[in-house]
Amino acid sequence: MFVLAVGAKLITRNFSTGLKRSRWQNLVEIVVTVIETQIEEVGLSQPRKYLGFLGTLFLFVAAASLCTVLPGYEPPTGSLSTTAALALCVFVAVPLFGIEEQGVGNYLKSYMEPTFIMLPFNLISEISRTLALAVRLFGNMMSGAMIIAILLSITPFIFPIVMTLLGLLTGMVQAYIFGILAAVYIAAATRVRKSKPEPKAQNIEA
Repeated sequence: MFVLAVGAKLITRNFSTGLKRSRWQNLVEIVVTVIETQIEEVGLSQPRKYLGFLGTLFLFVAAASLCTVLPGYEPPTGSLSTTAALALCVFVAVPLFGIEEQGVGNYLKSYMEPTFIMLPFNLISEISRTLALAVRLFGNMMSGAMIIAILLSITPFIFPIVMTLLGLLTGMVQAYIFGILAAVYIAAATRVRKSKPEPKAQNIEA
């Protein structure tokens, strides 16, 4: 987290708000625009509002995966405690964003739709998807690290190198999936349910 924070500060220290911008700033703005487009396509109408949270999740998982090229480095996402913490962040953020968008009353009512009988099932769904986020990320990241360790002990160096490159690709995909799933959960919580307008009565002449 310290490296990410310092890196973000160094990358953006010379950014300009004027018309003249460097190529590096243009590249970063293009990346941010693409991320905002992805968030908006999920169903969040104000992507800039959620960019900080979802972008941080993506960058953390992606940076943890990229650092696997360092010898002897074990990614934090290979630990169940870390992935559980990331999933808990999503678990807390979903109701916060939902309450901010809909209000406390309307958000709590969503747990009892279409009937109050669905309340326990909706609560179980909230908990189970949090566990699924943690276990999915942990399993995918840990399996890649274990495969590379096994290949290093029984095969020449060419295969572990290939697997490391494949692991980097897998890590980026996992970071994308984790961010998209978090965005989907937030979109479901912030969706405002509008009542359908009643059809206008038509005069029928006899």
